[in-house]
Amino acid sequence: MKIVRASLIGSVVWTVIFCLFTLLSILPITKDSQTLQALIVGICIIPSAYIGAKIYYKNGNSGNGLIIGLIMVTTALILDALITVPLVEIPYNKGDYLTFFSSTILWFLVSINIVVIYYYWKTKIQ
Repeated sequence: MKIVRASLIGSVVWTVIFCLFTLLSILPITKDSQTLQALIVGICIIPSAYIGAKIYYKNGNSGNGLIIGLIMVTTALILDALITVPLVEIPYNKGDYLTFFSSTILWFLVSINIVVIYYYWKTKIQ
């Protein structure tokens, strides 16, 4: 298992999702609907996580899909704590760490990400 590789790929997936959320928050159709934003991101996180898992397991890398998924998601949550909350959530949405990290939508997206990576491992690697 390569923790650094999983963390780097988790960072890339986080960047894609962060950019998508940013785009959706300025588009007129989606900017006022957190539910619609979450739905779109929920759909887009599936191929993002799948591609991330595919890249991780490329060249014969190994590791339990659940653990790799947890590493990737933990990396994303750390980036959220360091970047998203202080630079976006607090100044623009008047939110805070507690509100952000207790969001049902966040944990739903985290779950999707882990399940997709685990599914990839279970069907393609194991």
